[in-house]
Amino acid sequence: MCRPRFTSFMLSTCCLMILAGPTAIYSKSQIESDIQLGPRPFYLVNDMAKSPLKTELKQCADGPFKKTDFSIGHRGAAMQFPEHTKESYLAAAQMGAGILECDVTFTKDKELVCRHSQCDLHTTTNILATPLADKCTMPFTPAQLDPKTGELITPASAKCCTTDITLEEFKTLKGKMDGANKKATTVADYLKGTAGWRTDLYSATGTLMTHKESIALFKTLGTKMTPELKTPSVEMPFNGFTQEHYAQKMVDEYKEAGITANQVFAQSFRLDDILYWIKNEPEFGRQAVYLDNEVYKNAEDDNLDPVGYNSQIKKMPELKQQGVNYIAPPMWALVELDANKNIIPSRYATAAKEADINIITWTLERSGLLKSGGGWYYQTTKNAINNDGDMLELLDVLAQDVGIKGIFSDWPATVTYYANCKGL
Repeated sequence: MCRPRFTSFMLSTCCLMILAGPTAIYSKSQIESDIQLGPRPFYLVNDMAKSPLKTELKQCADGPFKKTDFSIGHRGAAMQFPEHTKESYLAAAQMGAGILECDVTFTKDKELVCRHSQCDLHTTTNILATPLADKCTMPFTPAQLDPKTGELITPASAKCCTTDITLEEFKTLKGKMDGANKKATTVADYLKGTAGWRTDLYSATGTLMTHKESIALFKTLGTKMTPELKTPSVEMPFNGFTQEHYAQKMVDEYKEAGITANQVFAQSFRLDDILYWIKNEPEFGRQAVYLDNEVYKNAEDDNLDPVGYNSQIKKMPELKQQGVNYIAPPMWALVELDANKNIIPSRYATAAKEADINIITWTLERSGLLKSGGGWYYQTTKNAINNDGDMLELLDVLAQDVGIKGIFSDWPATVTYYANCKGL
């Protein structure tokens, strides 16, 4: 099969594969030998300010590009594909993501499915446009607008959870780009909430996945797996289903599928889940990933919380002693600016390394245009961010100076390009 070459950052069309095509074109051998990055990484490199890094990255334009575990598909390739759908996962694998993520939650009949939140069906699927809308925790309520000015008085709302429906019902739904139109007065308009820097071009099918189906797909694609045990939105135990049952069921589905523990990076924001796996499933617990939201969860608008941030720095040796080998904060917690506005490792990053805890971080390509500082994910470096190419400068500090083991991205091609160029 011909391999594409790139000249002056223009994508050759010699053998461009249609990412949303049939599963049949995604054999393991094709995925591994024919990584397709598309034009975006080349656009970003071209957008960088003149620097030694830009010169180095430009020299890698001809590839070849290989799958890499440094590139983690965050909910698949969620920047342009409906998250946690088969199509999103296939696209991420085609872009060289060596690890794919299924966020795990459960249905009314306690079956595990891939969704970012137990109660996000109203923004990530078409449930409100189906008869299943009647089963939602909170039905659609239209927005109230000022009849004279058109200004929003009360936003449109709804709340639909996986625990509202059975697995069989869940599988009848179609995934869509995450978003909702808060000014909507009809369901049809409410579902039209895709951010302007994303697209609906690849949302025609949106095949939802059970956790077991994701395992089978990832195995076929030859990728590793990073399931996140989502914190339940319902009170636990749920009809006798305890948090421990939930954590165990997730691991059991890998064991039943014959997946060895070294292929799985189980994640949770709940430290108790990590400690459960360390104690009860030590092979899986060895590389379980503690997602750290303590650095922001008690702050207004989820911004950096100095108290939580400093507390976590002090806790690093204790976490290591408890058996935590991987920690994953948001990427802004790992960097800061020096007096000359250079991006440098943060005290948090230094503390994790000194405690011999491996670092993974999130999330690249989830912020839209970076011309105004990049928003939430760039809050500690916003004064050094003014163009899209700057994300590669940040990525270089995370990889080379902080020493992260991998990074979640909503568009894995960007990380795959960088990682291949740097031999990661």
